[in-house]
Amino acid sequence: MASWDDVSRLARELPETVELTSADGQLAWRVRDKPLAWERPLRRADLAALGEAAPDGPVLAARVSDVGAKEALLAEDPDVYFTTPHFNGYPAILVRLDRIAEPELRELLTEAWLLRAPKRLAAQFRAANDEPWPDADRPH
Repeated sequence: MASWDDVSRLARELPETVELTSADGQLAWRVRDKPLAWERPLRRADLAALGEAAPDGPVLAARVSDVGAKEALLAEDPDVYFTTPHFNGYPAILVRLDRIAEPELRELLTEAWLLRAPKRLAAQFRAANDEPWPDADRPH
């Protein structure tokens, strides 16, 4: 459903977000040099750990507030969200990009941005968008 073009467009709509391409051609999005989302091809160890459940499409990694939020996403929609042992204990979720709807992708990227943006910039964004966005300083 979503593509890298969608990720790029939605991420770059967020204030002060930049898109970078690594030396090996992988995309990443940062706000004030803090990563919020990145392309995450599966590695050999990931494929071995996931077995037949390993997706064959594009994989996006995105920051989440904490491991509890990650577990909630995994339980809520395991067809879209997954993880690998490499990410155990780390507040990031893996996304089957071709299975996530654009509104959900927008929400995921916005929440990741709110977590990584400086407090003042995040507060300005919340005020300008008049939305009940989660506060990065409190658990979700």
